[in-house]
Amino acid sequence: MTIDPRTPVLIGTGQVLQRAEGLDDARDPVALMVEAISLAASDAGLSSVPNPDAIRVVSLLSWKYGNPAHFIAKDLGLTPRELGLSAMGGNTPQTLVNTASRQILAGEVDLVILTGGETTRTRARYNKAGLTPDWRTTDIAPVPVSEDLTMNMPEELARKIMMPIQIYPLFETALRAQAGRSVADHQIHISELYARFSAVAATNPNAWSKKQYTAEEIRTVSDSNRMIGFPYPKLMNSNNDVDMSAALILCSAEKATALGVPRDRWIFPQSGSDAHEHAFISHRNHFYDTPAIELAGRRVLELAGLSINDIDLVDLYSCFPSAVQLGAKSLGLDINGQLTRTGGLQFGGGPWNNYVMHAIATVAGELRSGVGSTGLVWANGGYTTKHAFGVYATTPPKNGFAYDYPQDQIDALPRRSLASPADAAGEMTIEGYSVMHDREGNPERSIASCILADGRRAWADTTDVGIGRDMCVNEWVGRTVRADESGTLLA
Repeated sequence: MTIDPRTPVLIGTGQVLQRAEGLDDARDPVALMVEAISLAASDAGLSSVPNPDAIRVVSLLSWKYGNPAHFIAKDLGLTPRELGLSAMGGNTPQTLVNTASRQILAGEVDLVILTGGETTRTRARYNKAGLTPDWRTTDIAPVPVSEDLTMNMPEELARKIMMPIQIYPLFETALRAQAGRSVADHQIHISELYARFSAVAATNPNAWSKKQYTAEEIRTVSDSNRMIGFPYPKLMNSNNDVDMSAALILCSAEKATALGVPRDRWIFPQSGSDAHEHAFISHRNHFYDTPAIELAGRRVLELAGLSINDIDLVDLYSCFPSAVQLGAKSLGLDINGQLTRTGGLQFGGGPWNNYVMHAIATVAGELRSGVGSTGLVWANGGYTTKHAFGVYATTPPKNGFAYDYPQDQIDALPRRSLASPADAAGEMTIEGYSVMHDREGNPERSIASCILADGRRAWADTTDVGIGRDMCVNEWVGRTVRADESGTLLA
């Protein structure tokens, strides 16, 4: 068939793991990204990295380069006209693919290199040694290539409710109560989910952890699997203690042909979408559903002319089990199905904002090898807040790459208002909670999201160890409790 020369094509992917134990042989994130880009060029069948119109880097936390794309271009001898840096968020790798695909289709660019990388594990070793790495920095400003989103309102920050390890358990307990499972039964349910993820990582050559864990190992608290934010022991949290990098090379079909990239290396982005939930969790209507995933996920499939049942390969964002369940529920996927191609952020590895670039690379590789012909990737940032979707296939899109950003429809959906602690004092009903633990395994702080009789949301918390312990054994969602004027939970 004849292919529109402006059709966006993913021609090369690269993934890098660094397992340096010392500091002398540990490379910085830019070095890992340079290697990943070189691998992506080789993956495309090219003898060298092609000069791009843009190098766009996913924001990293391991080091503040100022402009990492500047150093990447310098090290590779490239002269792109754009040196880009994304905003923060795990949604950004897929968002960058969506943006590049749209620009390629429009003729604004011919070839774009996307990359990201972290060396959190190496930085931890520097910190342990009391040293700071002598890595490069520059004052050359990068081009912003994605939109930022403020995700915490002042009232949440004042209550110190802003960490993902605090907030995802709130979603988990709300999901558990809605499903009608006991605390013990739900721990089995989510540990079995993550055991399936672990099994995938064990066979993924680019996964950080190759050890296959049983469900019992994942849910059982031990010295090596301490409870962090109930109901999540360590093995249910994203593993950010990794040194990982990935890269993607996207170009037009015309450019791929001119470069001589073999046709069997081409993977076609079919469609993309971006959207976000109500930005502040205090305004979410419920904690057990994600309407932005449902709407943007449905749109990306409609634009590709597919249903969820037509998708062969799926990779859902998986920082915590609640994210997977919310994604699967909103997309109409069986929670017992194959929902990851990498092993997820615990077992595959969670390099902060860049996990999804590894997911895209893995899905593309499997599509090439004939594991399937269609793939869907969901990327998530914040507290299941920011979403990006991409559909990929081995054949060109029938009507060209298509994109939607249905944010106006999501903004029009119901939202709750937040009551101040003084206004909320008295009786309230718990809708979700988390119990933060110290390193010795003791409940340290319990946080509850509550609903008042008038439908407003209120936050309550307590350092009462007895309440924390009981919350880890018995169901508190749906329980009527009291809080004082400071927002302290009185039970």
